[in-house]
Amino acid sequence: MMKLPTYAGTLEDYTLVGDPLVPRAPSVPLTRTALAAAHVVSDPLAERNPWQGRPAIDWEATLGFREGLWDQGLGLAEAMDTAQRGMGVDWATARELIERTMAAAKAHPARPRVACGAGTDHVAPADLTDLATIRAAYSHQMEVIEAAGGQLILMATRALPAIGARPEDYARLYDDLIGQAEAPVILHWLGDMFDPALAGYWGGDNLEQANEIVLDLITRNASKIDGIKISLLDQRHEEGFRARLPAGIRLYTGDDFNYTDLIEGDGTHFSHALLGIFAAIAPAASQALDALAQGDSETYHALLAPTVPLSREIFKAPTQYYKAGIAFLAWLNGLQPHFIMPAGFQSSREISHFAEVFRLADQARLLADPDRASARMTNLLALHGIGG
Repeated sequence: MMKLPTYAGTLEDYTLVGDPLVPRAPSVPLTRTALAAAHVVSDPLAERNPWQGRPAIDWEATLGFREGLWDQGLGLAEAMDTAQRGMGVDWATARELIERTMAAAKAHPARPRVACGAGTDHVAPADLTDLATIRAAYSHQMEVIEAAGGQLILMATRALPAIGARPEDYARLYDDLIGQAEAPVILHWLGDMFDPALAGYWGGDNLEQANEIVLDLITRNASKIDGIKISLLDQRHEEGFRARLPAGIRLYTGDDFNYTDLIEGDGTHFSHALLGIFAAIAPAASQALDALAQGDSETYHALLAPTVPLSREIFKAPTQYYKAGIAFLAWLNGLQPHFIMPAGFQSSREISHFAEVFRLADQARLLADPDRASARMTNLLALHGIGG
């Protein structure tokens, strides 16, 4: 039994459930593409001036985390916002991450699918003043990713809202970028709950106008588009948008609140997954998708349903700080030796949040070694003056 803090400012007794899931590979081919967006592991001994300059990365632990996802049949969304792009991780580090990950993927027996985020973050915002400079920035990162062998994800850029881009500007830029890509790309629609600087993306005055802009873009370029990731945390919107996509275009859900129903689908349409939470709940995600592929909806829901409260807690507002919960679970589960993040990002959430994540992860059977997880939680509590 442990005493854990609550949001009411009290301490309550908590007894662990235990009974963790054992990671394993799927027993059949999955019927849903699942790309887990993974975080990076810091190297605290090498870190200097954590709020300035390049972060120090523990490459062995970072790549080992990815190999664990691949061993469970999951693909990878690399160098995305989960990896703290623009929130502690710069392009130079992201480029090295992409190149190291692609080399590891090519050597992995599963030959996993890896898609990598291309953006504009190597250029200072003050220098991204028009479509030409934004296009050149995207092109540079696209070339790096393709040279490494990764699939392209055209990440949403803060630069377009910053210059007040209009719908026709988005259309012209994305047509050019999609046209120059060597292989079909994944588009990326990230809501302002994940990044406030992306408010008004696509240039429309409202969500309905944005829908039409994006659907027109996809229809024009259908042969060069694999799919689109939507992270708006709006199940009804995603289902309606999904039903309007041209044949063969995937909807990759980024809805970390409603993924269970969206992935299962409505009998006619379903979503694939490009989710940060899948990196944190990999055993449950992998085994649930394995059950779904065998037509076992009951087991699918039994495995995934307990992860939804956990995900909603990790992705609570302010949503952009969810990365701390992902790294926290990796630490609890022995996938990294510490709870330190680039730019000191572990401080972005409060101790009552981490206590709730601990409880919910235990109830979702996602604390791989309950004794180790309890010991590490106890250490974190002591750091905050609780117990000890």
